[in-house]
Amino acid sequence: MDYENTLLEALGIETVSLEQDRVIMTMPVDHRTHQPAGLLHGGANIALAESAASIGAFLNVDAAKYNVFGIEINANHVKSKREGNVTATAEPVHKGKTTMVWQIRITDEHGNLICLSRCTIGIVPKK
Repeated sequence: MDYENTLLEALGIETVSLEQDRVIMTMPVDHRTHQPAGLLHGGANIALAESAASIGAFLNVDAAKYNVFGIEINANHVKSKREGNVTATAEPVHKGKTTMVWQIRITDEHGNLICLSRCTIGIVPKK
């Protein structure tokens, strides 16, 4: 997928694996993703989580007939981080005709849970 000139490029998000039932993406914890106190910004976690869920949903629809849109996301930020990388693993909990729900676990390079998120994706026919 081409991330040029997108939020994903700006945050340094990269794809590790793209499958219909699992999307894995990484993001650096650095000046691009820090909040002013030098810790990983919760909004960066959410951008990573929603990106992984949206791409996962996209892999499960006929892109010529449907658009997918994030319509709700929540996140529990359970551990802080100052440097390194985080990895999002997104897996579907529900795959319906008009919505999908994805769970996203964001962990660090040591396997520590940093953030747990759930994202609802809308599936809308193209006009």
